[in-house]
Amino acid sequence: QVQLVESGGGSVQAGESLRLSCQARGRILRITVMGWYRQAPGKQRELVATVSSGGTTNFADSVKARFTVSRDNSKNTVDLQMNSLKAEDTAVYYCSAYVNALGESGRDYWGKGTQVTVSS
Repeated sequence: QVQLVESGGGSVQAGESLRLSCQARGRILRITVMGWYRQAPGKQRELVATVSSGGTTNFADSVKARFTVSRDNSKNTVDLQMNSLKAEDTAVYYCSAYVNALGESGRDYWGKGTQVTVSS
């Protein structure tokens, strides 16, 4: 069993910054891709940023110049640094990881989500 535990959401003003953190916990053998997705009210869940075990990153165009993603493979953590936040960044942010766990086939795991609210 694997759990993704997120922290760091909150409410900020436009232009401010927030940092989200996520740790994968459990009987983990290997994690390939970790990252963040978000879902705004009335919209589909969308990719924000991902990072591979080798450090290759992928960003949504809407956040590319403002957000950075980093990963610590030794701690099974992934962080999302969000700068110059905009009202349209308001959403529930979900941590995601593709995990090979002991006794299981590899699959995607999701965190419970953390709310980010940006006021203009």
